[in-house]
Amino acid sequence: MPLNLYNMLTRRKEPFEPLDRERVRLYVCGPTVYDRAHIGNGRAIVVFDVLYRLLRDIYGREHVRYVRNITDIEDKINAAARKNNEPIGALTARTTKAFHEDMAALGNLLPDIEPRATEYIPQMIAMIERLIESRHAYVAEGHVLFSVPSDPHYGQLSGRSRDDMIAGARVEVAPYKRDPADFVLWKPSDAETPGWDSPWGRGRPGWHIECSVMSEMHLGETFDIHGGGLD
Repeated sequence: MPLNLYNMLTRRKEPFEPLDRERVRLYVCGPTVYDRAHIGNGRAIVVFDVLYRLLRDIYGREHVRYVRNITDIEDKINAAARKNNEPIGALTARTTKAFHEDMAALGNLLPDIEPRATEYIPQMIAMIERLIESRHAYVAEGHVLFSVPSDPHYGQLSGRSRDDMIAGARVEVAPYKRDPADFVLWKPSDAETPGWDSPWGRGRPGWHIECSVMSEMHLGETFDIHGGGLD
């Protein structure tokens, strides 16, 4: 019996056919480890655990690669560490351990690979440089932003129109943005905030670039399924 999955691009269920039946590739955006997992986090992991098991049953466990990342650099983490008066490394280690324990208690399998965002900063910088070179990103006041108008297909997958994206950004639009819908790939860090040296000064990655890099590193530029929670 064929496996039918909902295709976010076409908005309908379709028979799933992997790009390569010998190497089925699944990437899931994992938790941001600033606090204990909530029920929504657990639901996403359970849903893709079921899919992972189905794929292994259909194609063989040696032919399926499941990558699920840990986001261990993010502004929510920085804020939680300040609130708790706790080193960031201690906070992320504690909450990652709790996440693993909770997901194991729900009966989930571990992914084949579980990359952490902080382990891929050089690769993130390299990808941002490529985006700047291809004119899909630009530098402004120590930030690097993705230029949404540079990609005519942007928004097709989410189903959001450009007007919807701009309306969501109108609450507070940073003055250095060329377009209200543009989003941050790299942001400057002060002395109290984690940061890494880059061509644009000391800073840290924006949320959007992290999974792009980790998925490409472990699954290639194109893969079969990309999943996650609903933010």
